[in-house]
Amino acid sequence: MVGNSDKHITRVLFCGPYFPASHQYTKEYLQKYPFIQVDDVPLAVVPDVISNYNICIVKNMRLTSNIISRATQMKLIMQFGVGLEGVDIDAATKYGIKVARIPGDATGNAASCAEMAIYLMLGLLRKQNEMQISIKQKRLGEPAGETLFGKTVFIMGFGNIGIDLAKRLRPFGVKIIATKRSWALHSEGSLQSNGFLIENGTNDNLVDEKGSHEDIYKFAGESDIVVCCLRMNKETAGIVNKSFISSMKKGSLLVNIARGGLLDYNAVVHHLESGHLGGLGIDVAWTEPFDPDDPILKFNNVIISPHVAGVTEHSYRSMSKVVGDVALQLHSGNPLTGIEIVN
Repeated sequence: MVGNSDKHITRVLFCGPYFPASHQYTKEYLQKYPFIQVDDVPLAVVPDVISNYNICIVKNMRLTSNIISRATQMKLIMQFGVGLEGVDIDAATKYGIKVARIPGDATGNAASCAEMAIYLMLGLLRKQNEMQISIKQKRLGEPAGETLFGKTVFIMGFGNIGIDLAKRLRPFGVKIIATKRSWALHSEGSLQSNGFLIENGTNDNLVDEKGSHEDIYKFAGESDIVVCCLRMNKETAGIVNKSFISSMKKGSLLVNIARGGLLDYNAVVHHLESGHLGGLGIDVAWTEPFDPDDPILKFNNVIISPHVAGVTEHSYRSMSKVVGDVALQLHSGNPLTGIEIVN
């Protein structure tokens, strides 16, 4: 497929060293198929070698129009997950390259991210960092934490992750309020791949109050915890800004398991310093990898994890299978399955 001398080889490129289980698991899945070659290369090298590949797994690489123009044998650009904000989709379309994501509901990625959101919530409520201080100082019975029970949780962005989060939060005895662009998108009744039934054709049983984008400030003022589950785009970049955080209840918690750019860094720091923001739990940051010397880490009520919400054995094995199957389908000329093509 890529030249007369090795026309029987389909080449898959993983961009950069981060999220290593993605290419490791994909290589394992495809090890019985010598006609599929899987490589991972440093980010800086991608522009120089991308012309040799048929499939590109972008991860956290920014694929500009210039880089895509060099991908002369590329058939498909994929994300190992959902976010495609780093890909110039218009450029890919111009050069006849399909762009796709892996839907999170079918692979367990959404469930993994939802569990991480709850982990961060509980860590903040039970004062995880202060617990470590108590251990070091040999103190017992402190700090006094809070329960998730009885809290109002605002899920901002009720897509696959938001839905899975609501399902898992319900047994905690919380009030769930949520916003999304169009509630009609999940109007059809079905048994989801994770086994949860959407009753009566809606998610009304999961959400106590539904709203749209215009309601985010109102909902922020009613909630004890705000969880960002939005996709990153021009409309949502920096949406959690000074005005939004100011509208949150004093002492409420902010959790982000979506994209770091949704939060305005200066606004977050300001409200942590003033004490208005009661805690911050993030799995994604403004710059990644996160700077370990960032002053935001001086706050005891800040918990940061290294972009691992979706990185679980279950979700990564499932997504590796999708990537492997797509490579096999592309090699044999069969229709591509398990992915959502966006162009």
